Amino acid sequence: RIGDQARTMPRLVPDFSAEKAALSAGARMVAGVDEAGRGPLAGPVVAAAASLDSERIPEGLADSKSLRAADRNRLAEELKLVARISVAMASVAEIDSMNILAATLLAMERAVAGLPEVPDRILVDGNIVPKGLADRGEALVRGDAHCLSIAAASILAKTSRDAIMEDLAGEFPGYGWERNAGYPTKEHVSALHELGVTPHHRRSFRPVRDILIAGNS
Repeated sequence: RIGDQARTMPRLVPDFSAEKAALSAGARMVAGVDEAGRGPLAGPVVAAAASLDSERIPEGLADSKSLRAADRNRLAEELKLVARISVAMASVAEIDSMNILAATLLAMERAVAGLPEVPDRILVDGNIVPKGLADRGEALVRGDAHCLSIAAASILAKTSRDAIMEDLAGEFPGYGWERNAGYPTKEHVSALHELGVTPHHRRSFRPVRDILIAGNS
């Protein structure tokens, strides 16, 4: 059955081939870029950039979605020690003013700009390269599952955003952000209706927008 096949399929293991190709073509520094938080109803969208040392790649590095939280946190701490990294974000206000895709691309550009050195090749997860990175960028669909630098960036973005949402959960209890990271879970949506909209909710996203409209009618 299809479901059984999906459960028995081996997990994709990212490798360093995309980075090696760029380095062989003359690149001196290659960075991977990924984001976390495009789908939630609350909180910023976070992007990270990572440039790895091929001799010091943490064991078990993989797409953040395939890892347990404890493993993500361990790898994030290791990456801070052995890689050149940068984490940046776009705020809720920016998401609402320019749309989530534009805000995500902006966060990616900010993450690359925050690296301690300027990369001359940038591997971007997805199918769009931010405009400001177009001259150096290459989009890789499912890059976080195939490319180690992007996998590293995915872990850094995810753990950084989760930490932000845990902090916000302390200020705004009841929404379960420490568990759902702002995603539209049943718990979160129910709390939205019961407790209302906070300053950290994305007003351009349904059902937040619908609740605000209903409250003004």
